[in-house]
Amino acid sequence: MQLYNLEFTEEEIKKAVAADRLLSMEIEFSRICNFRCSYCYVPEKKECNGELSKAEIKDVILQAKELGAGKIIILGGEPSIYPHLVEMISFLGEQGFEIEMFTNGTGVDAKLAKILADARVRVVLKLNSRDREIQDLLAGRTGAFDIIQAAFAHLKEAGYPSQGLFLALSTVICQQNIGELPDMWQWLRDEGIEPYFEVITPQANAVTNSWLSVDGHKLKELFTRLSEIDREKYGRQWEPQPPLVGNKCMRHQVSCLVTAGGDVTPCVGVTIPLDNIRNNSLAHILKNSEVVNNLKNFREMIKGECRDCDKAEECYGCRGAAYQLTGDYLASDPTCWRNLKSEGS
Repeated sequence: MQLYNLEFTEEEIKKAVAADRLLSMEIEFSRICNFRCSYCYVPEKKECNGELSKAEIKDVILQAKELGAGKIIILGGEPSIYPHLVEMISFLGEQGFEIEMFTNGTGVDAKLAKILADARVRVVLKLNSRDREIQDLLAGRTGAFDIIQAAFAHLKEAGYPSQGLFLALSTVICQQNIGELPDMWQWLRDEGIEPYFEVITPQANAVTNSWLSVDGHKLKELFTRLSEIDREKYGRQWEPQPPLVGNKCMRHQVSCLVTAGGDVTPCVGVTIPLDNIRNNSLAHILKNSEVVNNLKNFREMIKGECRDCDKAEECYGCRGAAYQLTGDYLASDPTCWRNLKSEGS
């Protein structure tokens, strides 16, 4: 069985937990972004003071390597407009990392697409709708759809997707796009592109823009439908469960996030600063964090329905949703349809 973005086995995760090791690390090079996505987890992007220098970023990446991480996931802000991206990709390659980058496509011209392909970067392009108006609305920018389509074309010209050149599309599930997602899922499968469909974490912009939200019953219907499509058309077997379609998230066992300001947090949803890398080493922060240790010991620490769920051995719900909605990162996930018993689910 593989967990967390289809790449780490259960045995790999257990060994990493037992040894206080990492398998991957998420990092923001900068929070500067030219989109204003209605669901974005970053509450404020206008002030980007005190961001990590190139040297500090490289140092924490080397610390992650010492802890066993073999993969770096680049988040943002928008990485493709970060002025030192090419240098960082080269550095990561020299250190032997697998690289994955989430991008809205802005800076992905033919030149960058070739650089990404040559470095075998796993590219995750953000696309929430194949309808121009809906995509622009969700991105908070007129022309976003065209930017993404241009990036997609450049990536295809560079050889994505193909053997060794992984391409995925990241899509948040919301009221505006839920009707088109089954067709979009099939289109992606037919194109050889991995779909990264996920439930919106209720934080920052997504809280303000409540018009995005989809209730648990509709989420269950969508997940079930996509599972049926995969089983019937593509021979893929998986059981529907949030927050990731066709996948499981156990990232707190083997990963962490380093923000552009140097804060270490469990993930983008559990926005609890454990410490800052300018104060202590990554190893010290993770080893001595009560939050991290509680999440690793999730079977004993998770509360409520998530604790008693028949999926509890391999799922602990979305810890980000639990934290953002209840203030308790160990609470039962309020967005999971398995927890909607009072509503007849």
